[in-house]
Amino acid sequence: MTEFVLVSGAWLDERAWSDVVPYLRAAGHGAHPLTLSGLGARQGVPAGQRTHVEDITGAIEARDLREVVLVGHSYSGIPVGQAAARIGDRLARVVYVDANIPIDGRPFADPAGRGAEVAEAIEANGGSWPLPPATEFEGQGLTEPQLARLLAEAAPHPGAPLTEPAALDRSLSELPTTYVKCLLDWPEPFPEVAELLTGPLWELVEMDTGHWPMYSQPRELADILLAAATRKRP
Repeated sequence: MTEFVLVSGAWLDERAWSDVVPYLRAAGHGAHPLTLSGLGARQGVPAGQRTHVEDITGAIEARDLREVVLVGHSYSGIPVGQAAARIGDRLARVVYVDANIPIDGRPFADPAGRGAEVAEAIEANGGSWPLPPATEFEGQGLTEPQLARLLAEAAPHPGAPLTEPAALDRSLSELPTTYVKCLLDWPEPFPEVAELLTGPLWELVEMDTGHWPMYSQPRELADILLAAATRKRP
């Protein structure tokens, strides 16, 4: 039995996985959607990058989960990747869903890179990253009801986890990994992901949908997660 640990990206909490979880459980597996500190029902809880990593590792250890497929979407790929490197033989596989990956010493909102606008928005909004306008979600394969649900479940994201650097305990190339690229968002993986995909332990899976497949194509995403769980551990 696989234990899926599901972590949402920026602005979202465990509710984002509510259409995916039933498919995983119906297949006989455990499914554990997490809410990171400072989000959802945990709004107001102090949070930093290290906190989010500990949220994930702590949940896995407290529940004594084994054969873990650790799933990170978007921003949460950064704490998920760090957590995956720390849980030892509990880990079966990492799955990044259209996600950022941790780079040692760099934050998500790296002023020297793609995150400059995020860092500016956090500074301008009292230390949190505000939800973008609904128009930013256009062209992402979301129906009107799906978008309405996403917006209803989303909230500003605490800034510190986005601006504090990642700290890796081991190379991501050593971890068996599936990277799910959502083609409507951007057709190519980030260069750092493309480099890792040349290694023997990483595989690429593409989805013909946008950046939030847990809303737009939950069954298809669940099928990809179930397939990833069947990959033999090297």
